[in-house]
Amino acid sequence: MRLGHSLVCFILLVPSLALAAPAHAHGAARMDLAVEGDRLTIAMEMPLDNMVGFEHLPRTAREKAALAESMRTLGNAAELFIPTPEAGCKPVSAQVGDPFPGGKAKADGHSDMDADYAFRCANPAALSGVKTTLFRHFRRLQRIDVQRVTPSGQGAARMTPEQPAMSW
Repeated sequence: MRLGHSLVCFILLVPSLALAAPAHAHGAARMDLAVEGDRLTIAMEMPLDNMVGFEHLPRTAREKAALAESMRTLGNAAELFIPTPEAGCKPVSAQVGDPFPGGKAKADGHSDMDADYAFRCANPAALSGVKTTLFRHFRRLQRIDVQRVTPSGQGAARMTPEQPAMSW
C-alpha cells in the first residue's frame, strides 16, 4: 500500500497493529486511514477474489466485464466512503491500481487490488468517523481491518457488513 507520512509514522510506532491483518486473506481487506489537517486519506488493499470471485487474468467476456465494473466502482470515492457529514469532506482523488501490471498475473496466483483515496474537509474538527458501502458492492468481502491515525489518536478497528462504520 502507498502510505502517507502520518501512516508511516503510525506503523513504525505501533508494529503489532501493522502485523495484525494477514497480507492476503480472502474475504478480508486492509485499510489505512489518516487525518492530517483538512485532509482525510484512505489506502486500501484487498484480494481481487473479494471483488470478482477470481484472481487470474480475466479469460471470458463475463470476467472482463466484472473486473471493469469493479474498477469503476472502486474509482468512485464519494460512493464508497461517507465521512462524518458535518465535516464537509469532498473527494479530491481516487487512484485504483492495476491488479495485473503489464498484463501479467502474479506467480503465486494471488492478485490484490490497491486503491488510494483523498478527501478535503471543510470542517476537519467535525470529522469523527467514516462509513463504507464496500460490503454492498462486494458481497464476498466479510471484514476490513483498519488502522487509523487522527488528531484524536491512533488505533485499529474492524468493519463488517453488520458494522460498516467506524468512529474515533
